[in-house]
Amino acid sequence: MDLIKVLQTRYTTKVYDPSRKLSDETVGQLLASLRYSPSSVNSQPWHFIVADTDEGKERLAKALTGPFSYNAPKVRDASHVVVLCARDTLEPAYLDTLLAQEEADGRFANEQARDAQGKTRSGYVGLHEQAGDVAQWAEKQTYIAQGFLLLAAGLLGVDATPMEGFDAAALSAEFNLKAERLTPVVLVSLGYHADSDFNAKLPKSRLKADVVFSQA
Repeated sequence: MDLIKVLQTRYTTKVYDPSRKLSDETVGQLLASLRYSPSSVNSQPWHFIVADTDEGKERLAKALTGPFSYNAPKVRDASHVVVLCARDTLEPAYLDTLLAQEEADGRFANEQARDAQGKTRSGYVGLHEQAGDVAQWAEKQTYIAQGFLLLAAGLLGVDATPMEGFDAAALSAEFNLKAERLTPVVLVSLGYHADSDFNAKLPKSRLKADVVFSQA
């Protein structure tokens, strides 16, 4: 796989072909890219809602009215749509769940290693709790997951559209996210573009390398 070619040819899809659906195998790989995304101290401060039916996508479309209505067709016509949510808090019980999973996966040579990992992660969470920015920290990690999803889609030949244009309050109400201490951060539609998608035919535009890079 030519990574540079994938980076140059993937783009934000504007119009989807509703007749084309992703295979179960492809969806499994895309979801794996989210699950295996890196996060600070392996905090995994996220939750993902996947809509793959008309009914599910209509629930998402409730947050795509008024000034956000231009994004509704990208949700309704896509094969799948993922809501990437960030955790508002990282409570001790959740940290215990992470630690137990790491132990079950064989990450620790002994009890001391397990305790050290738990203290390190709790320490970082404590620093962000003191700063009052746990939710913002979690949101940053969630955007890392979005990047992995978009790259995975490009590698698999799947079209994608990241969207911040939605009514977060409406989406939170629809899925009772506040009760789960979750905040919807971004939607990503996945599928295959329609022939009428103008953006598929436009050249990619990025700043020159000497503008965005400098030598230390």
